[in-house]
Amino acid sequence: MSVRISKGKYDRLLKLSNDRGLFVATAIDQRGSLRKSLGRALGGEADGRHVAEFKRLVSEELTPYSSAILLDPEYGWDAAAVRHKDTGLLIAYEETGYDATEKGRLPDLLPEWSVRRYAEKGVDAIKILMYYDPDDDEKINTIKHAFIERVGAECDSVDIPFFFEAVTYSDTLTDSAGAEFAKAKPEKVKKYMQEFTKPQYKIDVLKVEVPINLKYVAGTRANAGGEAVYTREEAIAHFKDTANLTTVPFIYLSAGVTNETFIETLELAGEAGVPFSGVLCGRATWQDGVEIYGKNGAEALRAWLKEEGVRRMIHLGEVLAKAATPWWDFYGGRDKIEVMERR
Repeated sequence: MSVRISKGKYDRLLKLSNDRGLFVATAIDQRGSLRKSLGRALGGEADGRHVAEFKRLVSEELTPYSSAILLDPEYGWDAAAVRHKDTGLLIAYEETGYDATEKGRLPDLLPEWSVRRYAEKGVDAIKILMYYDPDDDEKINTIKHAFIERVGAECDSVDIPFFFEAVTYSDTLTDSAGAEFAKAKPEKVKKYMQEFTKPQYKIDVLKVEVPINLKYVAGTRANAGGEAVYTREEAIAHFKDTANLTTVPFIYLSAGVTNETFIETLELAGEAGVPFSGVLCGRATWQDGVEIYGKNGAEALRAWLKEEGVRRMIHLGEVLAKAATPWWDFYGGRDKIEVMERR
């Protein structure tokens, strides 16, 4: 049985993935958080020029080793312009952050942009990040479901892929890095993957959190003999349980962990045999460069990216070549995809 994909989406998905059908993508669409981090590193205030320069340097040095780069329209167009010619471009469509004074962490779109305007700028895919607690009030989640339906329909009308990123949270378990949240995380990730794989959202690729916190997996290097809330076998089962729920390709996000922890996490996903199709890897790759940029300037950052940044990207590609699955295999292989022309 074949799966139908429109030509516009299909061609762009090929552009965003490598020749093996894997997304080996760099994410640097952070805005407010990156500006604050750069400010601390500079010992004062960072302005938009600092943020744009940091992104441009990351793009220049790392996109030759990336199948795609995720940027934002506020600080990222210079970085987009200098990316490698074969590197695809994803763009963030959501407002950065959320209103902490209101319950629900409701999402919003950048008001001056539309999917059509992004497509006219040469963007290959739209990315939306949304904070989502499947156990939140039904009224809040109904609003969020409708929001994603609208974005999916807009992407579909322009024939451009929709990458959806859900980040789970809890208003009662407020320490997202703690052991209690780690216990709750697998079920929350499982529920949102089950929800957003539904066809009404028209999502082409799910960008998801790994369902466990490796710091709390017994016997891992990240755990280092500390408190554990899962055995290795339980962690592998959580990977499998979440992966079995989706009907669209999915990739993992790095969620701000160290490069070493993210690599170990991907190796565990590979051990679990889950058919993830790559990553959008952000801070795990480049966050150590923030301090270098702040203390020693742009050329010091460039030198670090050329050496350590490139080493990390090459290693990431090697790990994914062993652990990840081509996105088209999710549909049974490229020969099972029927590419449709849009009229």
